[in-house]
Amino acid sequence: MPKMRTGWITFTCSEDSTIVFLELLNKNFFDWSERMEFVYCNALKKSGDVLKVRDVDVFFVEGAISTEDEKRKLEHIRSISKYVVAIGACACTGMPSSQRNFFDERTKSEITPRLEKFCLFSEVQPITKFIKVDDMVMGCPMDEKAFVRTLGKYFGIFKV
Repeated sequence: MPKMRTGWITFTCSEDSTIVFLELLNKNFFDWSERMEFVYCNALKKSGDVLKVRDVDVFFVEGAISTEDEKRKLEHIRSISKYVVAIGACACTGMPSSQRNFFDERTKSEITPRLEKFCLFSEVQPITKFIKVDDMVMGCPMDEKAFVRTLGKYFGIFKV
């Protein structure tokens, strides 16, 4: 039986939605493992370089974008995926990871050397700033029921 080729990646965030996802796997593993093949998911297995991944049906992206490297990986994910789903508030809106975008000028000048040292963007952005997303699952962490509904939608699309 064919399986939906799936990816999960986390960028700048607390990774709380990944924890929720792993907890959902505790309840749904046997059903989902018959329907999904994880082609990239470092939380489950060493997946290697995401830039080498190809032909993904649905890629779930958690976290905001704060570096050029994250942006490059995100753009690659979009180019190799039929569908991209933004997971959690940081991916969907940038917050709370983008809190520093709203610091006062004095605070911004204090953190600028650290941003430069670690090659961070001056502002953290939601993934929608860089790519088109097909769905969003909001929350910090993501809403479990909304995620299960969204996943079910894609099971239906791919008839798995």
